[in-house]
Amino acid sequence: MARPEAYFIPLGRGAASRARARARLRLLVLVGVLVGGLTTGLVVAFSGGETTPAVQVEAPAPAARLLPGGAPRPEVIALQADLRIYLPVDPERVTAIGYHATGESALPFDPVGKQDNAGTLTRLRDRIFGDDVPGGVRYVLIEGGVGPATGGLDIGAPVGTNVFAPVDGTVLGISDVIVQGAPFGQRIDIQPAGSPGIIVTVTRVVVDGDLAVGKTVSAAKTRLGTVADLSPVEESALARFTQDTGQHVHIEARRAASSLLP
Repeated sequence: MARPEAYFIPLGRGAASRARARARLRLLVLVGVLVGGLTTGLVVAFSGGETTPAVQVEAPAPAARLLPGGAPRPEVIALQADLRIYLPVDPERVTAIGYHATGESALPFDPVGKQDNAGTLTRLRDRIFGDDVPGGVRYVLIEGGVGPATGGLDIGAPVGTNVFAPVDGTVLGISDVIVQGAPFGQRIDIQPAGSPGIIVTVTRVVVDGDLAVGKTVSAAKTRLGTVADLSPVEESALARFTQDTGQHVHIEARRAASSLLP
């Protein structure tokens, strides 16, 4: 029996080109699969068998962040000779800490921490010799005014934030702060324990109803009130260093003989 002849249908030039294109495409797909598999294997091998976790979307801020804040941990932010000034608000609520001149009778504070707006020479020194600052407190110096450049201490915090005593001592006086004929918070004069010749004054506070003259207060424990809002009657210099209107608690230290001065 005659053996049938093999046969084929000749391809035209265009069909041959399409066939080669399909072959190249299959080759590229195969190479891509191989490269992808190799890359995944290397990532797993060098990451201890773990792949990169999926991106996590942050949930809305917890409601606790919107509250006035609790008592701060005891943290010294300034010194006046042997007198320690403690942070009076929750550190998570602090927007900035600033020092400025506030009159000739104010006693200068010795800031604890590092100045954020230091000059070029100071920044160069810190870069060369390191930037190890105990406590990690950051502060700024605000220009202007008369008297010691660190006589006034401002601790920025949102309006309504709980304010606690900056020193251990006894309340000597509570009076309204009058601005443009209207009261905007109160002034609290405290006699620090162990420093009879000094009066520490805390202002820009809406005082708690149970705070009274003669009450003993403990630093970072006894609540004095909440941060007052003076934005309707003034522009705070501290706002240059915050993301809000710069509302804050203000602290000064003066000799007892001059403590009654405004």
